[in-house]
Amino acid sequence: MIDYARDLNPAQYKAATTLEGPVLVIAGAGSGKTRTIVHRLAWLVERGWPAHSMLLLTFTRKAAHEMLQRASLLLGQHLTGVQGGTFHGFAFSVLRQTPPSWAPHGLCVMDAADSAAAIQQCREELGIGKGDRSFPKVQTVIGLLSKARNKELDIDAVLRREAQHLLPHAADLFRLGEAYVAYRRQHGLLDYDDLLFELERLFVERPDVLARQSGRFRQILVDEYQDTNKVQARLVRLLARGAPGGEGGGNVMAVGDDAQSIYAFRGATVQNILTFPDMFPGTRIVRLEENYRSVQPVLDVANALLANAPEGYRKSLFSHRMPDDNEPPVRLYRPLSDLTQAKIAAARVEELLHSRPADEIAVLFRAGYQSYHLEVELNKRGVAFRKYGGLRYTEAAHVKDVLAFARLVVNPLDLPSFERVAALTRGIGPKTARKLYDAAVRGDEAAFAKASAKYQDFAADMALIGKLRAGIGPAPGSAGPDGAPARVINAILENYRPRMDVLFPDDWPRRWQGLEELGAMAATYDDTALFIADLSLESPDADDDGERTVTLSTVHSAKGLEWSAVLLLDLVEDRFPSRHALARPDDFEEERRLMYVACTRAKDSLDLFVPAALFSRAGGGLEPATPSPFIRELPDFGEARLLELREMYGGVLARASGPPRFAPLRPDFGLGPGDEDDGDDADDDQRDEDERREASAGQGEAGIPRPAPAFPVPSRPAPAWPEPARPEPALAVRAPERAAELGFCRHKIFGRGKIVEALPPDKYRVNFPGMGLKVILAAYLTLE
Repeated sequence: MIDYARDLNPAQYKAATTLEGPVLVIAGAGSGKTRTIVHRLAWLVERGWPAHSMLLLTFTRKAAHEMLQRASLLLGQHLTGVQGGTFHGFAFSVLRQTPPSWAPHGLCVMDAADSAAAIQQCREELGIGKGDRSFPKVQTVIGLLSKARNKELDIDAVLRREAQHLLPHAADLFRLGEAYVAYRRQHGLLDYDDLLFELERLFVERPDVLARQSGRFRQILVDEYQDTNKVQARLVRLLARGAPGGEGGGNVMAVGDDAQSIYAFRGATVQNILTFPDMFPGTRIVRLEENYRSVQPVLDVANALLANAPEGYRKSLFSHRMPDDNEPPVRLYRPLSDLTQAKIAAARVEELLHSRPADEIAVLFRAGYQSYHLEVELNKRGVAFRKYGGLRYTEAAHVKDVLAFARLVVNPLDLPSFERVAALTRGIGPKTARKLYDAAVRGDEAAFAKASAKYQDFAADMALIGKLRAGIGPAPGSAGPDGAPARVINAILENYRPRMDVLFPDDWPRRWQGLEELGAMAATYDDTALFIADLSLESPDADDDGERTVTLSTVHSAKGLEWSAVLLLDLVEDRFPSRHALARPDDFEEERRLMYVACTRAKDSLDLFVPAALFSRAGGGLEPATPSPFIRELPDFGEARLLELREMYGGVLARASGPPRFAPLRPDFGLGPGDEDDGDDADDDQRDEDERREASAGQGEAGIPRPAPAFPVPSRPAPAWPEPARPEPALAVRAPERAAELGFCRHKIFGRGKIVEALPPDKYRVNFPGMGLKVILAAYLTLE
């Protein structure tokens, strides 16, 4: 017999051995949830439950296979008969036995290529997007339709929240979605998303099928319940209804962590786990709070993040692991800017490499573009790395395009760059590009003039490159034969920007944001050739030779992983939390959970980076940055547990002294004329009653009260949400042309501010009291 009391801690033991009725296991990060599920499977078998009466639902086949294999090893016998796998795999197994009424001859499941071909055929038959290069590509259409299906929203609502630049195509996308549904029905096909919804439809329309399935599975286990979407939660409830326990009950155990629900963009909803006790009356809640991964100071930071969440299951992670040395395991770095942040982070990585393997070090960030500066810096230092969650910066097509222009400025004989620039002009193919290159090398002005008359965009591109080479770029007084790198790159970007919505109709706003980072990088160089060389030098990382390398990853891609040392970049407003999360409380709280996930990846050391300023290409320099609210909320742990280091002028790091860490810290950039602080910004920040959730403190377990802090938290006013969303002005709002027209405005996040400067065609530079200067699109301001 297995000694469960010895193998499991008390909370794990309770979760593994509670068999009757619904059970919700709140498994904190690193608390051994897989071990708990494995021992529960073994306990069920030893207590006489037939293996075929168990259903194990996970999010990957690999996870289910691992759990069943470990349970078999624990029992010393093969655990055959348990149905374990993904929701989609289970759905197909049922639908294959009982096809829907509209597919009497059976079903086939479409793969990605099948779906793409079907969408393309429907588009051609409807004549949608014909000749319109701004219409999204097939893969983007599939992604949007899938997102609308899983979130159970109209396509218009998805576009308004996540891809506003595609809103003009909303009606056509809706028609295309309807045609795609009809196509699948006509040919007896299911795509990936259909599986879950068709299974739900079958259960509702065929009670006999539901009764057969729910009667078979007397024990249901669901892993990662916080990542389920609405239809998955409904399927679990339908299956449990017919099991022992009666309506709404049943022997179902859901395991998950509301604090790690970070996949709303895929359709997952944290409300499934928060309302589990309401969906399953009589639920017993078990909390796994002992962490086996991280040292306690790291967990203190994670607990502090959760202490300020407006709702959730109370838990306080604790660990018996303590730091191995006398160095504080948590460090808070305050670089002067995001440009110097890359240098400090790279130096810290080199320092860590002296004490731990490269594959035990990870640098995490909210979005892929936030690692671009660091990638360049690590390349310069010869530090091998691999990036997860987005392409390496210089591998992206739009970055290659811009760099091709810059390469031709430095070296007019660069054939690959010439061909790439020429290909941007419609009508120029590889053969024509080679002929043009040969004519340019020969100095054949007549041939070049003839081509320029036929291909005007190409002629404009060549003229720009010629001007930059001649040193008469967009700004007078350029230094050197090709001008300062920032001026060269900025001129190329202004030339490249108008064609982006045609080249990249699906996601040009995201790509443009990445290109603005290229201008920021160029601003730190004096020589264009050196700048290009540093970007082009490949990191000495081996692809498949097993060499250990440092990990660079988005936080989403890092979930479920762990490293000895974790560095977390760009902990400032607009970056972490993302600027898109500041308007809605639900989105803001998901960012909090994302920060929690990032921190709990660290086993031994956690480095937090909070730059005081961010480079703004639109503003022409550094703009002050406000520390992330998640950093401002942290209590004073004391230097023994959290060491704060500030960058001084000259790049020297010094232990912090002076203002508290959680007070906004920005360099003094000065105010423009008439930018007095009117002192009324506190009145401008109003709670959004329509958007925020109501805390349910005092309602018992099912009500999920606000978690109690694990240690004293500095008193502060309740967080105020932005004022309710107003209809936004049209994008064509005219910027004031004369200084006399400058006045005050309001922003739904930053409150009331003074317009300092108009930046045609569609931006203002605004001074927000207590927030500093920010460059804002006119569409997001209400002018007074």
